[in-house]
Amino acid sequence: MKMPYLSIVIPTLNEEKNIRALINGIKPIISGYPHEIIIIDGHSKDRTAQIARSMGAKVIYDSVGKGSALINGFKAAKGDIIISMDADLSHRPNEMKILIAGIEAGYDICVGSRFLTGGGSDDMPAFRRFGNKVFVSLVNLIYGSKYTDMCYGYRSFAKGVANRLGLKEMGFGIETEINIQAQKNRMKVLEVPSYEKLRAAGQGKLRSFKDGAIILKTIMHNMHG
Repeated sequence: MKMPYLSIVIPTLNEEKNIRALINGIKPIISGYPHEIIIIDGHSKDRTAQIARSMGAKVIYDSVGKGSALINGFKAAKGDIIISMDADLSHRPNEMKILIAGIEAGYDICVGSRFLTGGGSDDMPAFRRFGNKVFVSLVNLIYGSKYTDMCYGYRSFAKGVANRLGLKEMGFGIETEINIQAQKNRMKVLEVPSYEKLRAAGQGKLRSFKDGAIILKTIMHNMHG
């Protein structure tokens, strides 16, 4: 059986303390597959890009925001299966096997969920948990979906699917936009349990209230799009 070509797409900004451990964690999981690791770097002021390149990753640059970085990463990816993940070591490389299996089983998109049995988070204070729940409920109500999680970046896509979603969100609303557009385009989406660990080193980029407002705007904007 021919193994699918994997593209791992990772946005980065000043992640030099994490990037080596992340790529070292990914490599044993994907070693049996033809693959590429694509880093979309927001012009980091540290050695993130140099370290990633020295470890065999392809590096492209985008400093607009997380959404823009992912969109450009999806465009550059050659894979039969594309996996997006964060660079802060909060996502467990082992879970890639489930994300790959979901696409191989015939789903268009496989989405990690921290709220399914077997999932969880070490990095979600009560107010963020509440906010996520509000966004999930709102999207499910407006778009008729049945999501359990919304703002989580660990997910996989069948070939061509990410580019068919018509994504426009440049910032932290990107995951929400993906969920909404997948539902609007009647794509087959599978949620799988995922456990989010604490960021290993460095500063988190999420600003709860500011980015919460962006996510809310994304939900409303896509009603008319």
